[in-house]
Amino acid sequence: MKCIVGLGNPGRKYAKTRHNIGFMVIDEMAKRYKWKLNKKKFNGIYAIEAIGTEKVLLLEPQTFMNLSGESLQPLIDFYDIAIEDIVVIYDDLDLPPGKIRLRQKGGHGGHNGIRSIIDQLGTKEFKRIRVGIGRPQAPISVTDYVLGKFSDEDTEEIENSIDRSIKACEAWMNKPFQEVMNEYNQ
Repeated sequence: MKCIVGLGNPGRKYAKTRHNIGFMVIDEMAKRYKWKLNKKKFNGIYAIEAIGTEKVLLLEPQTFMNLSGESLQPLIDFYDIAIEDIVVIYDDLDLPPGKIRLRQKGGHGGHNGIRSIIDQLGTKEFKRIRVGIGRPQAPISVTDYVLGKFSDEDTEEIENSIDRSIKACEAWMNKPFQEVMNEYNQ
């Protein structure tokens, strides 16, 4: 089973904010496939469905960003999901809006959701899709920026990055992640 995790913060207050781009990807993927995130367990909401012959678990942790690993770890233990079958989708300040970057492994890069997952899993060896949100212009703080909504001029780029993230996940169902990286990191 493949596990696709979108990071964000629960609640209406945070819906459609830059920090919730991971949730936005999961929500759009569920919408396209007509899936419902209707399972509530392990401090998360999720669905288990299939893409072709591959079983897929879509997860949105409901722990708030900084504790994302507390949702993922018990879920993968329960469903016996291997680390190599996990991809985590999250926001990245260092990429411009609309850009995505796939990685096989790495550090947290200052992202507290990724830090929590690394701490809980005890490894940096999980796949990631980083979705660009750009950096704030002074005097806006990083916290205010990531918890703010996307600007109108970024909307089209963000929709494109959501679409590309979903397509990368779909490609991963049939190809090694390295091949997917080569295709989507261009």
